[in-house]
Amino acid sequence: MSAESTPDPAIPGKTSGPRHRSKGRRRRPRSGRRKALLVAAWTAAGVVALGGTGAGVLFFKLNGNLQSVDIDQVLGTDRPEKAGNGSQNILVLGSDTRADGNRELGGGTDDGTARSDTAMVVHVHKGHKKASVVSIPRDTLVDRPACTDADGGEHPAADEVMFNSAYSTGGAACAVKTVESISGLRMDHYLEVDFSGFQQLVDDLGGVEVTTSEDIEDPDSHLDLQAGTHTLDGEQALGLVRTRHGVGDGSDLGRIQLQQAFVKALADQVKDIGLLGNPKKLYDIADTATKTLTTDSDLGSVNSLMSFASGLKGIDASHMNMVTMPVVYDPADANRVLVEKTKAEQVWTALKNDRPVPAAATRGTASGGAEGVVNSAP
Repeated sequence: MSAESTPDPAIPGKTSGPRHRSKGRRRRPRSGRRKALLVAAWTAAGVVALGGTGAGVLFFKLNGNLQSVDIDQVLGTDRPEKAGNGSQNILVLGSDTRADGNRELGGGTDDGTARSDTAMVVHVHKGHKKASVVSIPRDTLVDRPACTDADGGEHPAADEVMFNSAYSTGGAACAVKTVESISGLRMDHYLEVDFSGFQQLVDDLGGVEVTTSEDIEDPDSHLDLQAGTHTLDGEQALGLVRTRHGVGDGSDLGRIQLQQAFVKALADQVKDIGLLGNPKKLYDIADTATKTLTTDSDLGSVNSLMSFASGLKGIDASHMNMVTMPVVYDPADANRVLVEKTKAEQVWTALKNDRPVPAAATRGTASGGAEGVVNSAP
């Protein structure tokens, strides 16, 4: 493995060198981080609803909250062509920076770097009535292309490195270029959120209801849920989307299944809340959403974000198909996964042609064993 690979900090003493086949049960590496779950496309609904209240004077403050990165300028023209079929692709990332309040939430050392421990390609189909969401496991070994970061720093290509090292190496622009290299899809937009904002968003919403089919207990994420229906506050929601020990096979793939289930529950929750009848809650959500987000420059204003989010408001949980990029466990390292190239190509080709992801594309691939553990509350 290349020295630029980013090993899980929970695997002490791990060094590069010859890789040997692992045997037996997959190890369950410990992690002190709280993972950011990217739900930016739906949190922006608070901004959209705010526009209908006549509270436009507050846009100046909300505009000041937003941060943006000019992805198009940094990446230039050496990119896949834009889709001409009316669909859109959005790369949604969660960063684990230790800065500011995130260190208290996630633990660990503020070393000035961050990794994209949650990554989703959101494909909005033509007509904007349904979406396909493809999660990319952070532990996937990929060939990272040469890239330039937002400050003009150049980073050479690297083979067989963890996917989440792209963000820690070159930031948003390098992450976008890596995803475009893997998928062959042009990313039309970029959205990033940190986990302190995620916690605040859930609390602003008044919690999110989920039903668990089994007990989930994970001291590392401070999570202790009995089987049944729960209204999770922000801290509990963070615990749920970061746990990898309490359910499934202990891998990042099981955590992804929990994250996908929570996104659907959150989408249902946002849809059911009467925001227009509660101006304070409405503003709190819009304020949190804009403070939490980093966007590409095309979405770097409240008006642009409103227009974008308005085009997504017809997509609810029943119209979201959520899958994980087809991978297999790495026989040389039980804590890494490899792209199942034939099946992954089926996923990306379907999205390139604005078609649903075929069920056969993910059948028989590594899954994580946590499907059905969490669902929207009845």
